[in-house]
Amino acid sequence: MSDTPLNGATPRSSGLLSGWTATTWATAICLVLLAVVPPVSFYAGQPFHVDLATRLVCLSIAAVSLNLILGYGGMVSFGHAAFIGIGAYSVGIPAYHATYGEFDLIASYNGWFHIALALVVSAIFAAITGAISLRTRGVYFIMITMAFGQMVFFLFVSMETYGGDDGLTIDVRSELPLIDLDKPLQLYFLCYGSLLGALFIVHRMVNSRFGMAIQGAKGNELRMQSIGYNTYVYRLVAYIISGAMCGYAGFLLGNFTTFISPEMMDWTRSGELMFMVILGGAATLVGPILGAVAFILLEEILSGFTIYWHLPFGVLLILCVLFARGGLMGFVSQWGRRNG
Repeated sequence: MSDTPLNGATPRSSGLLSGWTATTWATAICLVLLAVVPPVSFYAGQPFHVDLATRLVCLSIAAVSLNLILGYGGMVSFGHAAFIGIGAYSVGIPAYHATYGEFDLIASYNGWFHIALALVVSAIFAAITGAISLRTRGVYFIMITMAFGQMVFFLFVSMETYGGDDGLTIDVRSELPLIDLDKPLQLYFLCYGSLLGALFIVHRMVNSRFGMAIQGAKGNELRMQSIGYNTYVYRLVAYIISGAMCGYAGFLLGNFTTFISPEMMDWTRSGELMFMVILGGAATLVGPILGAVAFILLEEILSGFTIYWHLPFGVLLILCVLFARGGLMGFVSQWGRRNG
C-alpha cells in the first residue's frame, strides 16, 4: 500500500530540523551570521565592520542582562547603563594608575583582575541599589533606578583625576592568557563567546525553578507570596546577576573603545538598552540581540544619509513598536505560525 496521504499532501520530514520553529531558525541564523560575517569582513579588507560588530555584541550582552529583569522579571530599570560604566572604569582606573607609575602592580593590566573588579563592584552596587529600589513598584521603581544611575554618572563627572566629563583614555588593554585584545578578531570572538555564555546563563536561569519564580512574581506577586515564595529575595538576586552581567559587558566595551567617559552611563544610554530589549522582543532569548542589531544598523545607515538622522530613526522605531507586536521576535513568531 502506498504511504502517500489520501489528501495528496507531501509527508513532512521527521528529521532533526523539522521540529524547528520560526523563532528557533531566527535564533540560529542570527548567531551564525554574527560568527561568520566579522571574520569574512576582516579578511576582505573591511575592518570597520568588525568594529561595528564588536560594539554590537557588547551592547547585546548588556541588553540580554537587562532582559533578564525587564522581560522575565517585569523590573523596568532606567539606570542599567551605570553598570556598563562601572565595568568600563574597572579597566580604565587600574590602567591609569599603572601608566602614570603611581603604583606598579601586576594586577594593573591583568584581565582577570579587571573582570573580577567589574563583576564584584557591579554586584555590590546592584545589591545596595536593588535592596532599596525593589521596595517600590511601577513608575517609582523606574524613577529610583534612574536616580541611582544618575548618581553614579555625576560621581564620575566630578572625578577630575580620571578625566571628569572629558573622559579617560585607556593606553593599554587588559591582558589575558592566549588572547591579544589588540587584535580585532581576537577581541571580537572574546565578545562573541561571552555573548553565547550570557545567553546560556539566561536560558538556564529562566527555565529553572528560580526563573519560574521570577516569572511568576511578574505575573502575580501576591499569589507567589501566598504559596511561600519570598519574591523580594528572588527579584533581588536576579537584579544582582543582571547588574554583574552588565558590568562584564562594560569591561568588554571599555577594552574595545579604549576610551571611557561618564556619558556612557547617562540615563539616555539606559533608555537605548531598554529600547533594544523592547524592539527585539522582551522575554525572548535572542530578542535583545535582534533589537541591538536593528538599533545599531539603523543608526549607522541613516547617519550616512543625513545629519538629521534622528528624525527618521525615531519614526522607524515608533512604527516597529506599533506594528511589530511583541517586537521583532514576535513578528517572526507570527509569520511562522501563518506559514506553518
